[in-house]
Amino acid sequence: MRLRKVKGAAEAVKSHPFVISDGTSCKGKWSEVFNNNNPIHVEIGMGKGKFITTLATLNKDINYIGIEQYDSVLVRALEKVDAMEEKPSNLLFMCVDAKTLTELFGNAELDRIYLNFSDPWPKDKHAKRR
Repeated sequence: MRLRKVKGAAEAVKSHPFVISDGTSCKGKWSEVFNNNNPIHVEIGMGKGKFITTLATLNKDINYIGIEQYDSVLVRALEKVDAMEEKPSNLLFMCVDAKTLTELFGNAELDRIYLNFSDPWPKDKHAKRR
């Protein structure tokens, strides 16, 4: 997927009700955030959100958190959720780097992590395309 700058993406992400802006304050309290004790599954590098939104729709008894580093990409997933007739109550998003995962979740707080097609590492030769 080619990363394109989306005008107004940062503002849209910050103000969206499905986005957790400060995940560090939720560490150890995710059951309170979701208002249930269901298992939590996280997708790292979720891109436009097709995988995680489909899972959240099909599995109402599991809480899902999508993590994406770039707000220009995350805004596409939010548009997908906005277009849904029935909004999933078990789905949240965060615009953070996956390096901060230990600051966001406590020990044994996550039941599953999905790592499908995330950006493995920035390569110097790809800098001109970023």
